[in-house]
Amino acid sequence: MVTKWQWTLARLRRKIWFAVSLYGLLGVATALVAVMLRGFVPDAWVAHFGADSVGTILNILASSMLAVTTFSLSIMVQALASAATGATPRATQLLKDDRTTQRVLATFVGGFIFSLVGIIGLQSGIYQQNGRFVLFIATIAVIVVIVVNLLRWIAHLTDYGRLTDTISRVEDAAVAALTDRMANPYLGGNRLDMTTCALFERDGATVSAGTIGYVQMIDASALQDIAQDAKVEIAVPILPGSLVHRAQEIVRVMPGSAVNDDLVKKIRGAFAISSLRSFDQDPRFGILAMSEIASRALSPAINDPGTAIDILSRQLRILALWADEPKTEVRFPLMHVRALDLDDLMMDAFASIARDGAALVEVQIRLQKTLLALALSEPTHFAKAATHQAQRAISLAEQHLTLPQDLEALRGLVQQIEAIAD
Repeated sequence: MVTKWQWTLARLRRKIWFAVSLYGLLGVATALVAVMLRGFVPDAWVAHFGADSVGTILNILASSMLAVTTFSLSIMVQALASAATGATPRATQLLKDDRTTQRVLATFVGGFIFSLVGIIGLQSGIYQQNGRFVLFIATIAVIVVIVVNLLRWIAHLTDYGRLTDTISRVEDAAVAALTDRMANPYLGGNRLDMTTCALFERDGATVSAGTIGYVQMIDASALQDIAQDAKVEIAVPILPGSLVHRAQEIVRVMPGSAVNDDLVKKIRGAFAISSLRSFDQDPRFGILAMSEIASRALSPAINDPGTAIDILSRQLRILALWADEPKTEVRFPLMHVRALDLDDLMMDAFASIARDGAALVEVQIRLQKTLLALALSEPTHFAKAATHQAQRAISLAEQHLTLPQDLEALRGLVQQIEAIAD
């Protein structure tokens, strides 16, 4: 599990301005290095070197990089708008975090800044003849990097922002979050069961959130250190993705007599709470985003049941990770964390699709087959939850489907799921 500062640093590195700033500084440094290296260039190397050749190239590079950067930014904005309207607004964050797009834009901006600094240096006369030769070599290297990234950008644009690309990004985010949760089902602590919860309620004291927002991250390592220093145990009844308000309980401390203002401040500092949900530690958010894409596809305005069927296949792949045997290594023994509920995941994955696709028999059949596949793959985990979703879906379908043959086929699938649960 990552600490809060590592999580914050990782989020910072995913910001587009971070890469652009880094490449911009690299462009400035590259242009200035030519001044420092001019004394190492023999005069024989620059005897036939044209004095104005570098300036001409840099002027062309500066004007072209400004145009390419502006054009690329407009493409990115269009891709974000397409993802928000064609898939779900929740997916735009994944497109903004795309590393290829960030590197390409950063390269273009870095090349533009390099050109400007080089032109300014040439006009001010700081390079001299030997320095201009070093600047020329650096310019050729920068052009090679720009061309490589431009070709990469062209290849990337064939998929970037398309519906299938957006769905794949959401699926990857959900898979990563659920895989991490299965590896750390209780964030490295103990499971908060009913007995432990009753003990904390009897002898513990509550620490409230003190703010309003979604829990994006819980620093389990920091909570363990806080508990160890204060000689207490901590129960965490919420998970990343939970919406909290000022009076919402985020932690219960036992014994309650140890709670003071300093301890409350430290505990609150171990939680990252924001106005938006994050994909990082919240597998439910990725699964919900997938369902939102399917619901939008099933709306009368779009009428794309094929996308909803594709989403069901992807939800099957995501939820199948639950069948993997979770690791239960306790690294933070003073912390007790509530487990992720499979029923909640199943509701997030299938409830809206069952509702919005109730009148489409092809969607309903694929939904029931998906639930059947989960129940067959791991009956111990999925049979009960799959039965609940199957019964809910058939109840909705019975209100919209009129052909007896369709309903009979669906009821047959439901009966197979119920038989596995029995």
